[in-house]
Amino acid sequence: MTPLDHPIRFLLVDDLEENLLALVSLLKREGLDLHTARSGEEALELMLVHDYALALLDVQMPGIDGFELAEIMRANDRSRHIPIIFVTAGTAGVSRRFRGYEAGAVDFIQKPIEADILRSKAKVFLDLYDQRRQIVAQRDALAAQRDELSVLTEALQSAHRQKNRFLAVLGHELRNPIAALAAGVQLLEKREGTDAAHKIRTGMDRSLKHMTRLIEDLLDIARIDQGKISLKKEQVHLQEVIAFAVETAQPAIEAGRHSLQLTITSEPIWLEADPARVAQIIGNLLGNAAKYTPPGGEIGLVLRQEGDWAIMEVNDNGIGIAPEQQGRIFEIFEQVERSTQDGLGIGLALVRQLVDLHGGTIALARSAPNEGSTFEVRLPTPD
Repeated sequence: MTPLDHPIRFLLVDDLEENLLALVSLLKREGLDLHTARSGEEALELMLVHDYALALLDVQMPGIDGFELAEIMRANDRSRHIPIIFVTAGTAGVSRRFRGYEAGAVDFIQKPIEADILRSKAKVFLDLYDQRRQIVAQRDALAAQRDELSVLTEALQSAHRQKNRFLAVLGHELRNPIAALAAGVQLLEKREGTDAAHKIRTGMDRSLKHMTRLIEDLLDIARIDQGKISLKKEQVHLQEVIAFAVETAQPAIEAGRHSLQLTITSEPIWLEADPARVAQIIGNLLGNAAKYTPPGGEIGLVLRQEGDWAIMEVNDNGIGIAPEQQGRIFEIFEQVERSTQDGLGIGLALVRQLVDLHGGTIALARSAPNEGSTFEVRLPTPD
């Protein structure tokens, strides 16, 4: 509920119950909450917990009279802003009026009260209070919009900076294999028919595969973001998919002279999934582990089932991820900052989106600099 939804409150103070009943009867209207007090002390207690648009105070009350109550109100930060109208049965002489205005009154009403005059004066303060509430609400709304705009602007600027850095890395990564291909073409013209030609073609093929992989990853990210990728789901034997993914990642693991430890449950696990995409998920995680682990490292792949979930863990004893970067590693334009290896650093962003498409989750279960990382993927199994 916003402040504008709360009723406006008037405080009526008189030591006689019948006078309070008469004031309530005269002022009662929709959207106006009338609080009554039989003494100055009771009125002060109410003002400690409520805001009021107007206070009508009887001048002659036992204990704290109306003038003394007004002076106390003006000395208190919470109540000093409340307009005061004195209600008096006596003659409002010059001295009494002077004391009343000095105490903070905005007006006097003489008893017996003329209903129309009371309602007219009360309506003025009700409207003023309501207008002030609306101004405050509009100010707060504008401030909130300003804050949201500031956050959005900063986010856009940050995204723009990250995108520029990403494009710079992309340009560098594509330039290298293209340059290698161009140099290979020139060398082949000179050495065609020699033993070196085969070696040159092998290097060119390696550069072409690297560039093709970069472009395919980029296209996959774009397709998923645009909702244009569709999964070709079927009954999948997960252990068979893992075997294929391990075979695909084996060259990178062997190139790093890493050891791979497989801990896979013997109980068959079946998924309703796209086997090519699941293999891509596992292959990317294994490839990342190989890439970010120094030569001769250890990589592990664990598969188990817990309830309705197939759980895969890929762990390594590589360079790890700094704590301040761990919350951003699945963002496409963030990973390039930590990458000191070849590649665009979009592998984890792609993996996360593929896992999401399968209704699963991926998380960084553990990581520390120079101690390695463990990633956990959960995919739902059919009922």
